[in-house]
Amino acid sequence: MAPYIAPVLTCDDFPSSAPVVIIGGGIVGLVAALTLSERGIPVVVLEKGVVAGEQSSRNQGWIRKTSRAPADVPLAVASDHLWAGMPQRLGLDVGYREAGILFLARSEAEMEPHEAWIRSVEPLNLDSRLLSPGDIDQLVPGGRAKWAGGIYTPSDGRAEPSLAASAIARAAMAKGAVIVENCAVRSLVRSAGRVTGVVTERGEISCDTVLLAGGLWSRRFLGNLGIGFPTLPLTVSVSRTAPMEGPTEIAVGGPDFSFRKRADGGFVITQRSAVKAPITLDHLLIGHKYFSSLRSQGRYLRVAFGRDFIDDLALPRRWKSKGVSPFERMRTKDPAADQRAINEAFVALRAAWPVFDDAEIAEVWAGTVDVTPDSLPIIDHVSGIPGLVVCSGFSGHGFGTAPAAGELAADILTGSTPIIDPKPYRFARFEP
Repeated sequence: MAPYIAPVLTCDDFPSSAPVVIIGGGIVGLVAALTLSERGIPVVVLEKGVVAGEQSSRNQGWIRKTSRAPADVPLAVASDHLWAGMPQRLGLDVGYREAGILFLARSEAEMEPHEAWIRSVEPLNLDSRLLSPGDIDQLVPGGRAKWAGGIYTPSDGRAEPSLAASAIARAAMAKGAVIVENCAVRSLVRSAGRVTGVVTERGEISCDTVLLAGGLWSRRFLGNLGIGFPTLPLTVSVSRTAPMEGPTEIAVGGPDFSFRKRADGGFVITQRSAVKAPITLDHLLIGHKYFSSLRSQGRYLRVAFGRDFIDDLALPRRWKSKGVSPFERMRTKDPAADQRAINEAFVALRAAWPVFDDAEIAEVWAGTVDVTPDSLPIIDHVSGIPGLVVCSGFSGHGFGTAPAAGELAADILTGSTPIIDPKPYRFARFEP
């Protein structure tokens, strides 16, 4: 089941040309489209399904700097400022609140990574701080669990995935962007090696540059062009409650649960230590690149072999531009929610804060994220294909960093001064 998405009235007309074509109508591609439109550059966004139909509407809505890799923090900081200005920029409320994010630890061993992270980002002058058990009781009252401590960043925040991407899409269209749904891009048109257009299921569009912001599907699209793109899928199950009284406005992550307040008064809840790792052919092809992350994060994964493997094999990895692409065969990735993980989250949460004893589950869903070996995205030109830029591989962090990531992609496309140093996101870090 997919969560609610605020509807967007997109374009029925099919343009023949545009300076820039963006593949993917998720939040990152939409921010890039808005940025380019604000700069007076005509842009067409092509979405194989519906705007924000996949992870852009299925995430938890956290906007955080806490526990990010130090190299990734500048992107998160820049996004904080852009999120704060979104209501004025869009003329619409996206549910943004600077309410803080707090992570909890049950033991001194669980506190050690938080302490190490605080040391690693000390030169960045963040407002993050370590918490004592007494601090936690003050910030999130009414609890009955015993915590060793935690880490808290007051300037972290949240926004509503059900509203944000749609609002950005509407603002981009008001500035002149053209967004076409249910129109898969099959391949690129090239002349002398350089991109000169795209081939879609509805025909060709000529253009000067292309931004690939296809999320989970970027690996398959690039693979058909002979470009290796290292991402693997992980699936996270999410639930939301009906409106209720809660312990805090702060988003809280425990060892085996998380919760954050929604604009409608409900809460979004997950089981943080139960992430489904559906085995696919890609695990056999590039799984060795993930050995380092498996050593540190493997205990959170629940490996599953079954229907996902068959469904993945059924989608072609090579196709011709005149043939039906895999993006037409599967318009939207809609994995089943893991009810076991959702139940575990509520058991752990209710043991910690009894106010959730009476929580009523209103909706459940799941979303699949594209994870790179170092959990950082690639935002860069694609070597060997002039005119193609990729912005994918956000590893579950794309919603929070979308404002700055989309702007950075627009900067790279146009040769403008980048909003932050793009070096951590270069493609070359994964090349031999």
